[in-house]
Amino acid sequence: MTVLHMKVSPAPALRDPAARNAVREPLFTNPEPERVLGGERRPQLAGMGLKPSARQCFGPRGAALLPDGSLWIADTGHHRLLGWRAIPDEDGAPADWLIGQPDFDREGRNAHGMPGPVTLNVPTGICACGEEGLAVADAWNHRVLIWRKAPRHSHQPADLVLGQPDFTTTSPNRDRAHACAEGLNWPYGVAWTEGQLFVADSQNRRVLVWHGLPKDNGQPADLVLGQRDFSCRDENAGGEPSAVSMRWPHAITLWRGRLCVADAGNNRIMVWNGLPNRDGAPCDHVLGQADFALVDHNQSLYWPRATSLNMPYAVSATGDWLVVADTANSRLLGWHIDDLATGASARRLAGQPDFHEKGDNRWQPPAPDSFCWPYGLATLGDQILVADSGNNRASLWRLAP
Repeated sequence: MTVLHMKVSPAPALRDPAARNAVREPLFTNPEPERVLGGERRPQLAGMGLKPSARQCFGPRGAALLPDGSLWIADTGHHRLLGWRAIPDEDGAPADWLIGQPDFDREGRNAHGMPGPVTLNVPTGICACGEEGLAVADAWNHRVLIWRKAPRHSHQPADLVLGQPDFTTTSPNRDRAHACAEGLNWPYGVAWTEGQLFVADSQNRRVLVWHGLPKDNGQPADLVLGQRDFSCRDENAGGEPSAVSMRWPHAITLWRGRLCVADAGNNRIMVWNGLPNRDGAPCDHVLGQADFALVDHNQSLYWPRATSLNMPYAVSATGDWLVVADTANSRLLGWHIDDLATGASARRLAGQPDFHEKGDNRWQPPAPDSFCWPYGLATLGDQILVADSGNNRASLWRLAP
């Protein structure tokens, strides 16, 4: 019997000089971040099993910049939230507030106890919510926690829970075999925009929308995107990829009045020309793919391009710019609103020397300007906060003018 050995390698012949030499603009004003929190600016190596403290995070997957000037990190690996009253004056400043654990040196799912309004199990997305509040996707508790007023002290319990009837229940989809308007299954991202709450309900392959801030625990959603009704949870809506369907939606933002969803599993950003007002509304454009039916990472090529994506887990917008965390390529991309069209090229880049490169920390030891699987983004004005998950840190930058 003949044994065939196959090996896929990044052979130089696979490179495209035009992609490497494509014109690119810097995404940020400065070559290094203004501030680094939760980890080191120049770490010796990527930490594993990092001990929790007020200064150290582990695999953060979400970040938020609130209008009151406070800053939050979803410290996912330690199952907690870290909050700062204001942007610190120095790297590595200790957090002021803690949610999810009894003390800064503790960790564990639901604080090694029963779930409740102050516990967390793999928190991911986090955002300002309502006029003064905060929302958190508590992914493995299959729920979203909402504070009507953002916490101003440690251990402040949430006011409201979505996806579950109460704070002690954690079953996916309310323990049903199918999805429903009041249930969630591994919700990953949250966004509040135009008076509506959006939740990326990742394992149900959909985005749920609440018109206005919910008032009751377990309140059902008003609208669903990615599926044609609330009961379906099939990958790509049970058919071929399309302008309607999703695979792993993870983040949502509004870009100059256009709704954008990071559909990580289909390696694309879905863009609607406005806010959809009916279930299963198709998007109008996709970024990262040449059309609605194509979904391969890096468009079936080993090396990325200015037009391709590989598992984009985060998206945020500020002014004319859409910023995308191209997570598996360990880079950030920036699209300008004037270029919006299906398959458009990004103009701006951070984390890699050109659009044709990829690799965790550029295949080198971590540097201040490198990324290793960036999972979360937050923008406020020209400030951009990046949850640099693989480097166990969050970095704050200024958007280039």
